[in-house]
Amino acid sequence: MSPREVFALRDHLGTALTERTISDPRHAVTLAQLTTGSCLGGRAGELDGRSVLLATSGQLLAGFALIEIDGVARRMLLCPPDLKTEHLASIIADAEIDAIVTDEPERFSECAVNLSVPVGLPALSARMAQTTRATEWLMLTSGTSGVPKIVGHTLEGLCGAIIGDRPVPGDALPVWATFYDIRRYGGLQIFLRAIVGGGSMVLSDPGEALADHVARLNKCGVTHISGTPSHWRKLLMSGSAEQFAPRYVRLSGEIADQAVLDGLKQAFPRASIGHAYASTEAGVGFAVNDGLEGFPATLLGEGRGAVDMKVVDGSLRIRSRRAAHAYVGRAAAALTDGDGYVDTGDMVELRGERYYFVGRRNGVINVGGLKVHPEEIEAVINGHIEVRMSRAKSRRSPITGSIVVAEVVLTADADPARAEAVRNEILADCRARLAAHKVPAMIRFVPALDVTPAGKLARSDA
Repeated sequence: MSPREVFALRDHLGTALTERTISDPRHAVTLAQLTTGSCLGGRAGELDGRSVLLATSGQLLAGFALIEIDGVARRMLLCPPDLKTEHLASIIADAEIDAIVTDEPERFSECAVNLSVPVGLPALSARMAQTTRATEWLMLTSGTSGVPKIVGHTLEGLCGAIIGDRPVPGDALPVWATFYDIRRYGGLQIFLRAIVGGGSMVLSDPGEALADHVARLNKCGVTHISGTPSHWRKLLMSGSAEQFAPRYVRLSGEIADQAVLDGLKQAFPRASIGHAYASTEAGVGFAVNDGLEGFPATLLGEGRGAVDMKVVDGSLRIRSRRAAHAYVGRAAAALTDGDGYVDTGDMVELRGERYYFVGRRNGVINVGGLKVHPEEIEAVINGHIEVRMSRAKSRRSPITGSIVVAEVVLTADADPARAEAVRNEILADCRARLAAHKVPAMIRFVPALDVTPAGKLARSDA
């Protein structure tokens, strides 16, 4: 394949580069500066054909480096900020890493990698390298306590739902933002939508207070934004939504129940609100824009477009050119079944003409031999008008092995004097809509619920 037939991220930047920016709380850099300078000090050529670990202290430098490294390195592995040090050696070996791009060299001083290239703000003294090859994009899975799996993607697959979706000439350029970190699949998808799709990108910062973050989103004119349902529930709880008026709001990464969809519609009445299904392994599956939880059963089947879907033993399976092509590593398992489908492990249930997500296969609570999906209970609890978010989990029981208990965060305007009444109303809703073994044995009101670095509700039963 000749260099002219190979396309890298830099080749999809499009136009209006002086008007488009990538920004965080401290810096704003135009795409024009990226194309006329180098964030690697002109050393990108040293990465030619190498397998590169990209590990930066923040998202901004990671975004710059992605654009410069793609099309030069043989592989690049995006290192999320929460990667545990004890997992580094295994990941470096499995991904065959032979170079590290970082602004934290001391963090990797003990790693058996000879080449380390510093990354910083783009400098005009050195030019960005040219595209020479198709780079394999490696990402780590989240939600596991062990060594994360390494998933291999191509740029073409990552951009499968984006290419051709550029703004119409004359329209205002979109300004994208996400509560995700762009070194995770969900955040990377939004970063690519901004860079490839013709817009600007406003990055989040873990040290920034939510109210300050929303004020910055407003100042930057953000029009399009995504996050997990947990991200959005926290925003709705904060009261900061009143300052914000995006025109495109998307949820992904967790089950979007009707309560959070309705809450966002009330908060952003002029916005397009929907939820999308995607995963690190299966890629971007589909989007639902009718304001309802779940998805139409008509989306299932083969030959209906870019994505084929089916349900096997209650689990959603996806076959798509947008999916990852393999797990990477010395003992990597097969990614797909014999027909090329990825088993997502997301369990769905057909009710009428619509499928509803009920939870993760590995997140089931066993109550006396009966299976309970905590998300199913949370969907009922979150439907109460005075509830903002909840978490159902197991507690040991000498009789049934486990029982279900729930932690509940009430809305800011909930009357504390009504706490006992609200508890009884929630239990009544659960008894009316759930089987007896799924009804929480105890409900505890809490001020907040913690989320994982990937933006998902932290769970002990997964």
